[in-house]
Formats: sequence, C-alpha cells, structure tokens
Amino acid sequence: MNPARTLRCGRFELSLDRPLVMGIVNLTADSFSGDGIKDDFEAALKYAFHQIDAGADLLDIGAESSRPGSLPVTADEEKARLVPVLDALRDCGVPVSVDVYRPEVMRTALDHGASMINDIYALRMEGALEVVAESDCAVCLMHMQGRPTTMQENPEYENILDAVRDFLAERVRAAVSRGISEDRLILDPGFGFGKTVEHNIELLKHLDAVSAGDLPVLAGLSRKSMLGAITGRGVDERVSASVAAALIAAQNGARVLRVHDVAATRDALKVLQAVSA
Repeated sequence: MNPARTLRCGRFELSLDRPLVMGIVNLTADSFSGDGIKDDFEAALKYAFHQIDAGADLLDIGAESSRPGSLPVTADEEKARLVPVLDALRDCGVPVSVDVYRPEVMRTALDHGASMINDIYALRMEGALEVVAESDCAVCLMHMQGRPTTMQENPEYENILDAVRDFLAERVRAAVSRGISEDRLILDPGFGFGKTVEHNIELLKHLDAVSAGDLPVLAGLSRKSMLGAITGRGVDERVSASVAAALIAAQNGARVLRVHDVAATRDALKVLQAVSA
C-alpha cells in the first residue's frame, strides 16, 4: 500500500494521509453517467460548488466525453466549455483538475487556473509532456488500451496487472525525464478503458500492485458499466455499488477516489477510517 505523502498541485499541496475525494463535474452532453451539463454555465457552476459543499477535496472537470464509443469534439469547443467555468472557480478553495489530453487545451486550462491535468493518454500526445513540464501542476497518468472510440472492442492482455504496471512505469520515466517531479504525479489504472469486467475486477483486487514505485493511485470506478454488470442496475442506480467500490479501492491503496457521489463517499470513508484507527 502506498505510504502517506503529499501531492504538489499548482499552488496547493495535498496531504495523502487519507484518501481524497475528487468530485466529478461533466461539461459534456453525452456523459456515460447521464450527468453531463452542456452550454449551461450557471448549472455547471452550481454543480461544481455543490460538489465542494458535499466535501470534495478537489474537482475534476471534463469538457469532452471519453465514454466507450464517444467521438471527439474540436479543441475550440472544448476550450469554450472549460474557460468560463475555470475562471469562475479560480478562488473556489480546492484544486481544479481538468480531464484533457490535447496540449493546446492543457495550456489554456492551466492559463485559466487549473491545478491538475488528468490525461487519459498519459501525456503521449505530441507536446503534452512539454506543456506540463513548463507548469507546476499535478498530472494524472492513466492506462488505456486503444482509443475511446474502439477501446472496448475485445480488449485482451496476457497479464492485466503486468501490462498496466509496465505502461505506467514507462510513462513515469518519460515524465520525470522531462523534469516533472514525482511529487506531482499520480497514476490511474484506467478502469473501463480498454478492459473487460474481469480485467477491472482483477485490477481492483490488486490495486496496490499497479503503481510505479510509491506513487499514489487514483481510482475512478464511479457508476461505471462494470458495476452495472455486477449488480444488474442502471447507471442512475449505482450509488451503493460505487461507494462500495470506492471503499475497496481505498482499502487496497488508492489515495484519490474520483466519484460522482461525493457526500456518500465521504461518509463511507469516515466509517472506514473510524474502524481502521
């Protein structure tokens, strides 16, 4: 299990002595979970502050869907969705992460106050490493097999744990070689990104085995299809399963939990912490 440490996140320094809750804010119209907010600035801002009031330690804002089969939007459209919300959240009191992979959108997000880049391509796009290296933001490096448009078409691995661990270790080396210090890095095994339900379960069971070195791990399981496959429930009925998955992830070493249901997750973590003390 990862030892306690801190994550340097722009002007913030986050203690990892307990699992942090990252509240999701989707600015898309086609989020897999049905919670997307498109072209409604007031609704997006209201929801962001709702997540903070519910206890989010940080926010994760996405303006392009990465659900299986999703199609990309233009960089200009992505920026147009992000910039007003980021500007309004500059003084919200918690770090704001942006779920983005295009270097030009990364740069815009950082210019408008983002403290973390959450990249499903793990800084593999040309120029992405340089943009992050020139900043002081944190960055989440995620494992994904293929692309969102095709990633769930019969994903296969010889050994899922080895594949994820080796990929993340290589991306850490690439980041560190460009001057991105390890205290700015967090790793995501990419639940649901080019993986079967069985792959996801194996990763969750052995989450502490996929980190490169002692770097902290982010787990994003909230409302995902694996939970629907296990429970038989629709996406809007997966709160209990999502909280259960978040607790298992925390017990198995996750330091950041990316969730839709912040208050429920925080309450469950308090119970876990009370009996673990």
